[in-house]
Amino acid sequence: MAERLSLEYKVVLLGEGCVGKTSIFLRYTEDKFSEKHDVTLQAAFRTKKLTLSGKRVSLHIWDTAGQEKFHAIAPIYYRDSRGAILVYDITDANSFDRVKIWVKELRRMCGSDLVLAIVGNKTDMERDRHVQEQNAIEYAGQVGAKHFHCSAKLNKGIEELFLDLTRRLISSQGESNYNARSPTRPQPSLDIVDDTPEEKRNSCC
Repeated sequence: MAERLSLEYKVVLLGEGCVGKTSIFLRYTEDKFSEKHDVTLQAAFRTKKLTLSGKRVSLHIWDTAGQEKFHAIAPIYYRDSRGAILVYDITDANSFDRVKIWVKELRRMCGSDLVLAIVGNKTDMERDRHVQEQNAIEYAGQVGAKHFHCSAKLNKGIEELFLDLTRRLISSQGESNYNARSPTRPQPSLDIVDDTPEEKRNSCC
């Protein structure tokens, strides 16, 4: 039987400081969450290996610093990305406005084929919401993205986010790079086969 090919995708998390990018990053890659809100001072990198619909996939996930002073170097990290997760805090309207700026920058730097997800984090603080859900969903549709809500703290919506993103990454590439004999039967969830930390990082905000 022919060997199955392994697909590799670079995915970057972007957003303002303290929206919870690192919490999402660590929750998905290590199933960890910390109440401590240290500022991310440099980009961190993890590889998540999984099998989806019979295809082996490696997601190379980059977590970036969100503070204004780091914006100038952000292109270093999202260049050549195939997917991007743009995170905002549902209790902070300004963080959602900044997502719109990131979208324009990503489209300019990475092109229209970039697979986008816009994520409203901290749904555990719903009563403090300052971003209207319908407005966020409508905006995502306008820019060709999909919108998600999640709570890294409660571990809600994280797996669904990455599962959908991975499926769309595969779909955007098409089937041309797969051997025709590779299994294509859909599977209901991710089958995690490995999770390799690549470098040390500061704790999440």
